[in-house]
Amino acid sequence: MPPGSAAPASPGPGGDSGPGATAYVAGAGGPAVTTPGSPARVVVYVTGKVRHPGVFVLASGARVADAIEAAGGLRKGAKPGGINLARRLVDGEQIVAGSPAAADAGLASVPGSTMAPGPGVVNLNTATAEQLDALPGIGGVIAQRIVDYRNAHGGFQSVDQLKEVPGIGDRKFAEMRDKVSV
Repeated sequence: MPPGSAAPASPGPGGDSGPGATAYVAGAGGPAVTTPGSPARVVVYVTGKVRHPGVFVLASGARVADAIEAAGGLRKGAKPGGINLARRLVDGEQIVAGSPAAADAGLASVPGSTMAPGPGVVNLNTATAEQLDALPGIGGVIAQRIVDYRNAHGGFQSVDQLKEVPGIGDRKFAEMRDKVSV
């Protein structure tokens, strides 16, 4: 299967759930059947102004646009709401489509669902170790610990979680707090 695709989803109320997705249905006891031997997958929750909100399983490497398409696409007249449609998905994230108020206020608590942060601000959920290394007081070792923490915990839900990363104490956290986002 090409990147950005997964096993077909069960049709939604409109007869389609979007190509390349496996839909989870609340109370159904698990996902729709997927193809054995398919590539690694990411599970994302797509909500907001989409036709069929829900939890979808997509191929590793899929983009935000693929997740929105899996949810049946945006509702008529809806706009993405400041989401970077080209960003790769992170397992366990929530995508709130068509919600500019939440995105502008930074209320969305998931990687990449908010508008791009201001200049010099690094997103903890998408930054590489090299980008994190450029932050004040962060060297290569701490940068890698941040990436490892992110991978082990499914991403950062708040900037305050940085204090849980070994080597980041109150002082170091205070130095970098305004230079990072989730």
